[in-house]
Amino acid sequence: MSRAWLSVIGIGEAGLAALSPDAAALVADAELFVGGARHLAMLGDDPRPRMPWEIPLDRSIGEFDRLRHLRIVVLASGDPLWFGVARKLVGHFGPDAVEVVPSVASMQLACARLRWSLAETEVVTIHGRPLTRLVRWLQPGRKLIILCADRHSPHQIADLLQRSGFGSARLHVLEHLGGPEEQVRNLRAAEVAEHMFRDLVIVGIEVPAGEQAVRPLVPGLPDDAFLHDGQLTKREVRAATLARLGPLPGQRLWDIGAGAGSVSIEWLRAQPGTRAIAIERVPERAERIRANAVRLGTPELVVVEGDAPGALHGLPRPDAIFLGGAVAADGLIAMLQDQLESGGRLLANAVTVDGEAALLAAYGAHGGELARIAVARAEPLGGVTAWRAAAPVTQWAWTKP
Repeated sequence: MSRAWLSVIGIGEAGLAALSPDAAALVADAELFVGGARHLAMLGDDPRPRMPWEIPLDRSIGEFDRLRHLRIVVLASGDPLWFGVARKLVGHFGPDAVEVVPSVASMQLACARLRWSLAETEVVTIHGRPLTRLVRWLQPGRKLIILCADRHSPHQIADLLQRSGFGSARLHVLEHLGGPEEQVRNLRAAEVAEHMFRDLVIVGIEVPAGEQAVRPLVPGLPDDAFLHDGQLTKREVRAATLARLGPLPGQRLWDIGAGAGSVSIEWLRAQPGTRAIAIERVPERAERIRANAVRLGTPELVVVEGDAPGALHGLPRPDAIFLGGAVAADGLIAMLQDQLESGGRLLANAVTVDGEAALLAAYGAHGGELARIAVARAEPLGGVTAWRAAAPVTQWAWTKP
């Protein structure tokens, strides 16, 4: 690996005095410092040039190519590769251009103060991300470390907990960890509103048993977890559908004819780092999908209003496609096959005779796997219990060679 021309150094509340020898050597050799106002202020009266970050950061990063002749040191918080700027710099310039020297990360300090095992704790950031993404992690027995945006985050988190049926939760609010102004407070969610906090804050939560139904991350949520008008892939079929789609980190799903958005929402919940686009032609349903995404902790779901195939033009290419409606539309299956790269998955469900005929034809022409899913549920009938069968679903699964 060639010598990096750009160094990213993690720095904590203790400042330059706490840097490792390697980090201190890079600081001593620097010809230009880049960072936020708080980190640059730690340099004191050092006369060397400084460049504060511009927002968005891409403006500053675009300047770096012009400054390659200088030894640039970027000052960042804790571990700069944990939701930090180093990840963006490595992605832009490549790993050979960037040297990273981390310090103790804030979530490590938080777990140390709370005596929690970091390996058994879920770390979630809401810095620059929707608060509602926390909802998917609200499950009894889970420990959460939440990297916050600012002093208002503890109040917002406490309010979300109370609205989500976890008002009995206790919040550990940790401020300015690792510095002389460090403070740790243990508060009930209802007490948080009585306190003021500072901007450098992290929140720890031990999730208690809630008043609402628990929403596991395993696909197959109850049908009543979703707002819907009847256009919903039912629980048992949905679980089988997600199992065949196989969510993987970094992969994108197209959910075509999304209805209530149940398949794309469960795709996002099942595997961190997944992406999804829900395509729905009925505006009222599209709005319902957005509401369901927020309710179930997947606000990152992209909702596109319109008919396939027209609404698909210009969308980022998918790794997997679920076709829940319009399976008999002329040429649609062939068009979707073309959109997939090698190894991409296409899964289509049909409940009508015309839809089933289209899937039988696709199976005959392209192979894949064909299955029929039949579900019956026990329901009261008079004074006894009887089975009530749901409409059988024909399912075709195909992987692009």
